[in-house]
Amino acid sequence: MIEIWPGDPYPLGATYDGAGTNFSLYTEVADQVELCLFDEDNVESKVPLSEVDGFIWHGYLPGIGPGQRYGYRVHGPYDPASGLRCNPAKLLLDPYAMAIEGGVRWNEAVYGYRFGAPDTRNDLDSAPYVPRSIVINPFFGWGHDRPPATPYHDTVIYEAHVRGLTYSHPKIPRHLRGTYAALHHPEILDHLTKLGVTALELMPVHQFVTDQILEQRGLSNYWGYHSIGFFAPHNRYSSQGQRGQQVLEFKAMVRGLHEAGIEVILDVVYNHTAEGNHLGPTLGLRGIDNSDYYRLAENDKRYYVDTTGTGNSLLMRSPHVLQMIMDSLRYWVIEMHVDGFRFDLASTLARELHEVDRLSSFFDLVQQDPVLSQVKLIAEPWDVGPGGYQVGNFPSRWTEWNGRYRDTIRDLWRGQAATLPEFGSRFTGSSDLYQDDSRRPAASINFVTCHDGFTLQDLVSYDHKHNEANKEGNRDGTDDNRSWNCGEEGPAGIAIESLREQQKRNFLTTLFLSQGVPMLSHGDELGRTQQGNNNGYCQDNELTWVDWSDIRENWLLLEFTQSLAALRKKHPVFRRRRFFYGKPVRGLNDIAWLTPSGEEMIDGDWNVGYAKSLAVFLNGDAITEPDRRGRPIRDDSFLVLFNAHHDTIKFTIPEDYGEMWHTEIDTAMPIRLDVRMCRAGEAIAVPGRSVRVLRRV
Repeated sequence: MIEIWPGDPYPLGATYDGAGTNFSLYTEVADQVELCLFDEDNVESKVPLSEVDGFIWHGYLPGIGPGQRYGYRVHGPYDPASGLRCNPAKLLLDPYAMAIEGGVRWNEAVYGYRFGAPDTRNDLDSAPYVPRSIVINPFFGWGHDRPPATPYHDTVIYEAHVRGLTYSHPKIPRHLRGTYAALHHPEILDHLTKLGVTALELMPVHQFVTDQILEQRGLSNYWGYHSIGFFAPHNRYSSQGQRGQQVLEFKAMVRGLHEAGIEVILDVVYNHTAEGNHLGPTLGLRGIDNSDYYRLAENDKRYYVDTTGTGNSLLMRSPHVLQMIMDSLRYWVIEMHVDGFRFDLASTLARELHEVDRLSSFFDLVQQDPVLSQVKLIAEPWDVGPGGYQVGNFPSRWTEWNGRYRDTIRDLWRGQAATLPEFGSRFTGSSDLYQDDSRRPAASINFVTCHDGFTLQDLVSYDHKHNEANKEGNRDGTDDNRSWNCGEEGPAGIAIESLREQQKRNFLTTLFLSQGVPMLSHGDELGRTQQGNNNGYCQDNELTWVDWSDIRENWLLLEFTQSLAALRKKHPVFRRRRFFYGKPVRGLNDIAWLTPSGEEMIDGDWNVGYAKSLAVFLNGDAITEPDRRGRPIRDDSFLVLFNAHHDTIKFTIPEDYGEMWHTEIDTAMPIRLDVRMCRAGEAIAVPGRSVRVLRRV
């Protein structure tokens, strides 16, 4: 007989105190809740929870400690038309489980209905086929760990996949590759620090599952945007076999990255779960309290409102959903020491009914929270619902993935006409999107590529997606790639490949010199290709992993990227905290836009449809913001010559901005030549599709 004490309703989940474990589960619809414990032989013992406070069922089990496997069975009404889907035949994950063992073995038993008859009730026991929640040891020796707390304007983000970044690295021990432990291996830390990376943004690490349909195709949920546990680090990314060890390994990873001065940002998916629509499996929330966790259709509660394109959306009006999300976020900051979050499909989080409301309950809660309001908060500012594209509309403490930056920079370098006015705004921090909210250039997370879409290599190699490996008839993935293959689709000859290398340098130079926060997608500095696949969500193989052997043939690109990062770090004029004023400061404007002839641009110059070239003067003497000690910032001044035209254009060095100029970057010549100088009034030839960066001597 298992001894059970009354315990406490809070904290929710399973909490080990050194002598036993308190179990606590919220459900408003339950008639009875059974805590199910599993021993080493997978024999189940059911413990009824008789204590209920405010719809929270709880109990304390002395002697139960870390490594204990458990789940819940919830008894209650089953009436899908009314949104009620309780069924004690289904073993359910604890929504607050801090570790999860195993995955889903797809079987009819994990569904709430019999196959072919969606209106029936399925009473097959799902326990043999579903993962277990795990009691963890909360104690960890953090030592002197401190958050790097890098200011936004000094931040360089590197978006990476835990498994994809490290799985093929030949210098990392094989048993560590693809795991949390590999991310703080000296080889990875050295690579990141040489790139100037200050923040590692990890694709989803919350426990997730692979859909049955993907498994049937022989594919997997590689990206991880299908969460089933908002408190649990994904178990497959752990090098340790023992139950719950993924938590300790994750903490050790964070500590190691912090020691190298690198922040950890998590890509989090709080807008939906892996339970899908009304035909999806019953794994957790659906069987615990379906109508309180999910948005259901008003006219028929059998169905789910879907603004994510994944089958369901969490009910952001529910105080218990909001509590779960806020508890999860605080847990990752306080207990796991992460430094911020990137919110997937963040517009969904702002939806209270159907519209996107920037003052929704979720944002209000974050704004007033003493913990979360102090970390980095990054929105993916769109979803698939009505009015879902919300770039520039998030609250003042938030930054945003700037999709308009991505599109504009791609348009410029593929030779699209009439892009200069938009380019001017994006290059200088997108003040048209953020300044009215008293935000600053760092509100713009600038990127040219990310996990979703072409890699940088593929952006310059393919005009069309090639997603046949996904086994969806090449129908998946976007068709709006804004790419240019430089004249031939896929692998090509030396001349075209040379142009592609130059185009990659153009993209990287524009990215690192733009005001705002640059974000680099993992492997772009190594020429990573997915062979034209722009939707690698289901490809856990060599197609999506970073191929570290590429360093041998891409060393020039890697060194060029490192030099760009060093240039940005050295010169604050490229990472201003405030927007340009466009007015004279100490004799010269803080910024000046010039035609190739060296004259200041007028409205007509901006709006000439065929114009694809300009110069921009950045005045290092006109940085009107103080440093951390209140002292005025002084920097070198720069002249950046952009030629997106296909042919060489002669740029005249303007007379009034400086006498002598030194070439820092020339994308047409990747090897830096320190002796290249030019003087005011001189006409210099800038090759077609290239950038030249000059520093005033």
